[in-house]
Amino acid sequence: MAQNTVEKTPVTLLGLGAMGTALARTWLAAGHPLTVWNRTPAHATALGAEGAGAADTAAEAVAANTLVVVCLLDDASVDEVLAGTDLADKDLVNLTTSTPAQARARAEWARERGARYLDGGIMAVPPMIGVPEAGGYVFYSGSPELFERHRQTLGVPLGTTYVGEDAGFAALHDVALLSAMYGMFAGAAHAFALIHKEDIDPAALAPLLADWLVAMAPAVHQTADQLRSGDYTTGVVSNLAMQVAGTPTFLGTAEQQGVSPELLSPYFELMRRRLAEGSGEEDLTGVIDLLVH
Repeated sequence: MAQNTVEKTPVTLLGLGAMGTALARTWLAAGHPLTVWNRTPAHATALGAEGAGAADTAAEAVAANTLVVVCLLDDASVDEVLAGTDLADKDLVNLTTSTPAQARARAEWARERGARYLDGGIMAVPPMIGVPEAGGYVFYSGSPELFERHRQTLGVPLGTTYVGEDAGFAALHDVALLSAMYGMFAGAAHAFALIHKEDIDPAALAPLLADWLVAMAPAVHQTADQLRSGDYTTGVVSNLAMQVAGTPTFLGTAEQQGVSPELLSPYFELMRRRLAEGSGEEDLTGVIDLLVH
């Protein structure tokens, strides 16, 4: 057992919020030597009692190991924490939520300081860390060699999905999936609002709503196929003209129920605009063209 522990890749982790602490504990449980640092020393001290090395400064933590993982509040925090640290010949993995542009700039920033760089987008919440059956994973982008070198270590807390050499692609995939999630939440919020004042148990609607969303989810594959081919009319079940004709029913129901249509109206307006361009036989895919500037 001791030999296996020695062979595990040592990790430095900067940032011990809920996510960082969960990451730290999975690496410790797997036998990886771990050095941690946090702005609030008590967080690092607590992990020190569990076997981590608690560094007094970020610079000391960075110096301890080649693999340095950063999980902080935002991109500005990365600047503040890594200022004054020596990143030469370090493998820097940034799991801090950022925009694609920030990730690309951070990759260049790291290169200028002599570091190799991977950006990551975490598709999980802290309770999913270290629980493979929960299905969480991390998007990674940047140096493919660096990803392969540390794939096993990075895969200890969560699954890994490499999405390309462009350092901004992990953040882009992350935000794309989360944007779809918020769209789903918006639709669910509108659905619950419609019944909120009626004698309908929301707990009874919930499984019906969940099952319906699951049933509709495969439609994303057809959308992807249509975008690749440029043909938005293949495989259409309910065309744009038919769906636009049905929108007054949704808006009228919202008005009758005393519910604001503001979560649905922008999408319906895009549908009407696309129809006005003479694309009535299309699927809803054409709306995407209106969104892209």
